[in-house]
Amino acid sequence: MNDSTADGDSQRNPLTEKLDLKTKLAYGAGDLGPAITANISVFYLLIFFTNVAGIPAGLAGTILMIGKIWDGVNDPLVGFLTDKTKSRRWGRRLPWMFYGAIPFGILFFLQWIVPQFSANQSENIGPLFWYYVAIGILSQSFYTVVNLPYTAMTPELTQDYDERTSLNSFRFTFSIGGSILSLILALIIFIKIGDRQQAYLALAAVCTVISILGLYWCVFGVRDRILAFEAKRIQTEEPASLPFGEQLKIVFSNRPFLFVIGIYLCSWLGVQITASIIPYFVVNCMGLKESDVPTVLIAVQATALLMLFVWGELSKKLGKKVVYFLGMSLWIIAAAGLFFLKPGQIVLMYVMAIMAGIGVSTAYLIPWSMMPDVIELDELQTGQRREGIFYGFMVLLQKFGLAFGLFLVGNALQISGFKESVAGSPLPIQPESALFAIRIAVGPIPTVCLLCGLVLTYFYPITREMHAEIMLKLKERQEKRGS
Repeated sequence: MNDSTADGDSQRNPLTEKLDLKTKLAYGAGDLGPAITANISVFYLLIFFTNVAGIPAGLAGTILMIGKIWDGVNDPLVGFLTDKTKSRRWGRRLPWMFYGAIPFGILFFLQWIVPQFSANQSENIGPLFWYYVAIGILSQSFYTVVNLPYTAMTPELTQDYDERTSLNSFRFTFSIGGSILSLILALIIFIKIGDRQQAYLALAAVCTVISILGLYWCVFGVRDRILAFEAKRIQTEEPASLPFGEQLKIVFSNRPFLFVIGIYLCSWLGVQITASIIPYFVVNCMGLKESDVPTVLIAVQATALLMLFVWGELSKKLGKKVVYFLGMSLWIIAAAGLFFLKPGQIVLMYVMAIMAGIGVSTAYLIPWSMMPDVIELDELQTGQRREGIFYGFMVLLQKFGLAFGLFLVGNALQISGFKESVAGSPLPIQPESALFAIRIAVGPIPTVCLLCGLVLTYFYPITREMHAEIMLKLKERQEKRGS
């Protein structure tokens, strides 16, 4: 980018300008790819391993755990590196998304191939395990490369308390909309293609193309706004950067940050555990077909999408805490209902799915709306903006928790006597012990997670008034530096 353009952008004040619709849409599109791929992986990867690749449930859970742990480990590193990235053409975050988009899509697709290392199925399991571990590690690495810089852009696009909630509403409209799109594609493809293995490959191929296009839409759509922010940030004199270890100490001494990562961890443990077990619940506990799974998931995701803007408006009037409490309460009731459902109670199952979707939307919206407020508190205390490291450690702890949760679900299924299958063979009848384990995973376990999240939300310290005071002090500091 030439100097004249940079000088022109620097005359704008990205801290106070309102975001236009075009920028909000482009920002939202950046979560389309990660949402589609994560949604398909969460809902189908475990059942793909057990029912298509023929991997025992315990080993399948271990594959997912290893991938999630690595995904968490590389988050702070990528966050730290994006904070240090310098590019006049792209800013700090966008180069990672631009160059990482295509490898991210290709590696996602490779997760859905079932290589035949041996004609003997039992001898094929070991090599398959290591293949999926290797692809999982690489895939999660590039997921971080494109997604973490994306999430760290929120405070760089706007510093308005309520507009951040609006911006995240657009983000999660694309996120949940992408999730719904992926489920509709799954429904169509599963009906059209009878072979389970070929159906998963076709679904992965379509989702890969959509994901890459969404990322590039975001990169080029928000670029002007990001560069305007960068011009202002570079002009502002900042203290010398602290060593990485010292930054960690400051990050974890930020009390509101600890509450936010706790809230996010509890919310997403509930989301991810429920999502990974729902396909087993629909098929094995409710007696429905595999092709019925997407319709149940669409009921959850469509409701969550419709409620996003409702919750966004209510949060302006009632506050983020109250909205979170309302949504989680409905979800807890739904989780209890799912535990007691019997085969044949299909209408009740969809009612519970809709109630859960109302709660899921607050799990998407509220924790991410809190994070920029935490970052501004850190800026007030330290004089530095370190979005990357905060988002990195938020996601690291969340993924460690998810890794442990997926490991427990997979091994609980195996211990309970769950019977895996392979592509081309009918699904086996599961023992009562396995059915009970599935019910525990769909009801009581998410309920405990959500209750813990409610407790943490109650004690979260940053209110609208406190945030306004933080922003006033930051503005005074900036005016003193500019004078």
